[in-house]
Amino acid sequence: MAPRAKIPWRALARQVHLWLGLSLGVLMAVIGLTGSILVFYTDIDDALHPEIRLSGSAPPPSWERVYQTARATYPDKAGPWRFEVTGRGGDIPARYYDPPERAGRDFAPMMVWFSADGSRALRRDYWGEYAMTWVYNLHHRLLLQGTGARILGWSGIAMLLMMGVGLAAWWPRPGTMIKALRVKSGASPIRRLYDGHKLVGLGSLGFLILLTVTGVLLAIPKESDAVLTPTLGAAAKPPVIDKTARFQPATRISVDQAVATAHRALPTARLVWIETPAADHGVYRLRLQAPGDPSTRFPHSFVWISPASGKVEAITDARGAGPHDQVLNWIHPLHDGSVCGLFGRCLCLVMGLAPLALLVLGGLRWRLRRMRSR
Repeated sequence: MAPRAKIPWRALARQVHLWLGLSLGVLMAVIGLTGSILVFYTDIDDALHPEIRLSGSAPPPSWERVYQTARATYPDKAGPWRFEVTGRGGDIPARYYDPPERAGRDFAPMMVWFSADGSRALRRDYWGEYAMTWVYNLHHRLLLQGTGARILGWSGIAMLLMMGVGLAAWWPRPGTMIKALRVKSGASPIRRLYDGHKLVGLGSLGFLILLTVTGVLLAIPKESDAVLTPTLGAAAKPPVIDKTARFQPATRISVDQAVATAHRALPTARLVWIETPAADHGVYRLRLQAPGDPSTRFPHSFVWISPASGKVEAITDARGAGPHDQVLNWIHPLHDGSVCGLFGRCLCLVMGLAPLALLVLGGLRWRLRRMRSR
């Protein structure tokens, strides 16, 4: 009986890597490039709109005054407002979610920037209709809303496979690692392109895997939870808050009183977002960053406060999170590099350019090989 032929697994890995790269390379390059831009998207947006760049570090504004200005400027917007506490002074960013004029869209809040003293609105726009939020929607949802997010999530899994088989195809035989890492001088164009693709791929592999895994977890959260829950246990359920409870507007405690109550509830936490109730119903929800929370802009501690009585209705402290929630809390700051401050963000910016470099180097090498074979 003739011996069974060995499967050329390395050649098979090269073919899988090649065809996944040709089919997903453009998508991966677009996602990487837009991700690099988004690392500093708020800074870029501020630079593009000098009318909201106010110099100096103003003292903390009266949040009640900002709230009253929002209500007076946009009287048809009777729902909750969200104000961002940047801590830098200058303009005050705010969001009004689900404006009726943008009904039917997954995510299109009205974005408003108020003056530092909260007395006037400097700029109004809608999410997705100005440059940086268009880039954000392209990166997170391919401009296709929920469908785009699912496409990205499952494509991300295929990208992980592409990186894995690429590493397997390159992996050298025992004792030849140094030789495999060497760049051959005076080589042919095909070899130089191979060396460039190899070095960029190996140098960025760990970071690209991290960015891709966290991107998949963000893009398809239901499927991600189905994997995380059996391993880490269920995520904590949010507290039950009656957001329809009505109150007399004249008896509402001020926004500043709600802020002071939240600080007493979590005294060591930093206030980041203030969500007001609607004009005559709902609750205050204040979002804070507790010590140890890796997310600086969207942290995971909350305080809910009754606007009628000033009573604390519920508290969620990120320091008491279980394993499942701790993983979820780390996903976004790992994905954008903010967990390591400016250095981490700059590193993510550079790593986001790697897929484009890999596509160009790999594509040119594949084209040269095809031309030679003909």
